[in-house]
Amino acid sequence: MKLSKTQRKYRIRRRIRKVSSGTAERPRLSIFRSNSEIYAQLIDDVKGITLAAASSRDKDIESKGSKSEIAGLVGKAIAEKSLKAGVDKVAFDRGGNLYHGRVKSLAEGAREAGLKF
Repeated sequence: MKLSKTQRKYRIRRRIRKVSSGTAERPRLSIFRSNSEIYAQLIDDVKGITLAAASSRDKDIESKGSKSEIAGLVGKAIAEKSLKAGVDKVAFDRGGNLYHGRVKSLAEGAREAGLKF
């Protein structure tokens, strides 16, 4: 039986979530990518709270440029917020998306700004 694109993505997402879990010392950097926007948040799964969040809809993120360039800015923004919160190491959760394009740009932007994963 062939899976649809959405079913395949959710299967990958479940597999990733089985393995990676966020703690206070090493929260999970979760990515959600829609057709037009990209969102990132740091999650402590033990307490069930979000430590920091950034998205392409934030006022401080410039909406000029390609989607990949904007994703890089979101990565830098989430890294700055996490460093302010005292977190420098994270577990990367790509949310079932391929590590390519906007997801890769966000990850590289976060690494450039000082996050380690």
